[in-house]
Amino acid sequence: MLVLFTDTDTDITPKQAREYGYHLISMPYSIDGKEIYPYEDFEEFDAHGFYESLRGGVLPKTSGISIENYRNYFEPHFENGDDILYVHFSRAMTATFNAMDVAVKELLEKYPERKFYTIDTKAITILSLNIVLEVGQMYKDGKTVEEILDWAKTEVDKFAVYFFADDLKFFKASGRVSGLAGTMGTLLGIRPIIYMSDEGKMVNIGKEKGRTKALARLIKYVEDLGDDIKNHRIIVGQTDAPQLVEEAIRLLKERFGDDLWIETADVNPTAGSHCGPSTVGICFHAIHR
Repeated sequence: MLVLFTDTDTDITPKQAREYGYHLISMPYSIDGKEIYPYEDFEEFDAHGFYESLRGGVLPKTSGISIENYRNYFEPHFENGDDILYVHFSRAMTATFNAMDVAVKELLEKYPERKFYTIDTKAITILSLNIVLEVGQMYKDGKTVEEILDWAKTEVDKFAVYFFADDLKFFKASGRVSGLAGTMGTLLGIRPIIYMSDEGKMVNIGKEKGRTKALARLIKYVEDLGDDIKNHRIIVGQTDAPQLVEEAIRLLKERFGDDLWIETADVNPTAGSHCGPSTVGICFHAIHR
């Protein structure tokens, strides 16, 4: 039997994970030295409360998980005679997968008849989520692992995300965005426009003054790069910015019609620790990233 895994950095909720048959790996963050594991240390993510705490001055830190943790996630399934397909956030963004590689190597030596497959979404948050949900549907539809992996070879790079951040101190602290000018600042109302590259990295590709212009630029990317978007899920992600989400949905429907397949998602706290509150992004099926 094939068992699916994903991680909380993909924005998937436990309810969605159950719907599509995913087992969930919790990626931690820490506040004041206390490590917190999403959906293990709490049942529901209080997005508003978390991002309000960031507005109040909290600066969480993030970290990978241990070899032992990975072993504990995977071994029961290998022991049960199952193979694993793990659809995960971008390997290029973290060293945690080095620990995973060690754990998997040890387990495959112990269970040589088992198989371990991965799909690197080369993304995080809503871009990963879109791919995770597509794979989950194929799994529910009875597709083989070979069919799913073959789909991923081309389709992973055909999902794009563009977003803007409201407060640059979080990205500056994390150092996760290349090309982010240190002179940009919220005092001037400047919002950097960021996307996930085909290398799986966050890259700053420009800036706009004010949220209205920044949001309009996101819509323009959907117009310019969108591919068969009415037959694919569009996800609008947020870090506690409901009014901006409503405006993004209004603009999308105004441009493409009311029959768009639009879903919304709260950015998970681990990833949200890097981008900060009032960030908004749009993920869509594209001709390229």
